[in-house]
Amino acid sequence: MSDFLTLFIKQLQSPTLGFLIGGVVVASFGSQLAIPDSIYRFITFFLLLKIGLSGGIAIRNSNFSEVLLPALAAVVLGIVIVLISRYTLARLPGIKLPDAVATGGLFGAVSGSTLAAVLPQLDSAKIPYEAWTAALYPFMDIPALVTAIVVASVYISKRTGNTSDKVEIWPIVKESLQSSAVTALLLGVALGIATKPEPVYESFFSPLFRGFLSILMIIMGMEAAQRMNELRKVAQWFAIYAFIAPILHGFLAFGLGLVIHKITGFSIGGAVVLAVIAASSSDISGPPTLRAGIPSANPSAYIGASTAIGTPVAIAICIPLFIGLAEMMLGR
Repeated sequence: MSDFLTLFIKQLQSPTLGFLIGGVVVASFGSQLAIPDSIYRFITFFLLLKIGLSGGIAIRNSNFSEVLLPALAAVVLGIVIVLISRYTLARLPGIKLPDAVATGGLFGAVSGSTLAAVLPQLDSAKIPYEAWTAALYPFMDIPALVTAIVVASVYISKRTGNTSDKVEIWPIVKESLQSSAVTALLLGVALGIATKPEPVYESFFSPLFRGFLSILMIIMGMEAAQRMNELRKVAQWFAIYAFIAPILHGFLAFGLGLVIHKITGFSIGGAVVLAVIAASSSDISGPPTLRAGIPSANPSAYIGASTAIGTPVAIAICIPLFIGLAEMMLGR
């Protein structure tokens, strides 16, 4: 336990978390610091393209059979996380089912910034992992968003007596695939598989990755502070859910990753990546998809809970927690 606490504190002192806290502090003190949205979009595109490239290169150099089981696990986790919110959060006092399911959809979907944050920390801790684990992003993201919208649509149809209305699945899937985050990631994966981008990857993407990630953490910290007021306007249950859910989802995914580790030799570091993407909540692809797919849900509930609490918990608690567990399992 002493060794674990030491490793946990060490992870809390990482530069990634420091920049996130810095963003929270400056926004909390009313700073006029503003980073243009165009810069934010470019940084997000750069990070996800880089992650996609690394995943695509790894998939090209790996056996597809190695990817199959973790990808299936990611699909199952995305669906299960939404169903958990359907049968827990939705049953709490004052919570409307569309709000609960939208929140579950956002927490079942994946945060590109959190995914980008865990990989360099695994590298720093010298914990090996399969580079293609970054490509698990869409396998969890899309099923979670589709499941949330389908569950909410079925519920609304039953409430209005319109049970004959069919829920169109393909437009939802298409919208998710066309989102900027998933498109950038899939583009990187495709280029990594179909071409040989190693020269530009090593000379351009890899050296700039950590610097852009630090700027993104400042932006995320500022957004977290700004969303705190929105969260106060809705039931306190969303705040409780947003704190507990990332940890619970992460443990479910980490346990599933360990099962795959026993079956196929999937690395402990890969199990950490699976746990962290399950613990994360979408900050890019999810909100616009859910706003369009579940218009009756309150954006202040699911977006406020995700940005103000869910993302900081995923980065500040879940990443060091699961890296610490991995180091203990590796006997360090």
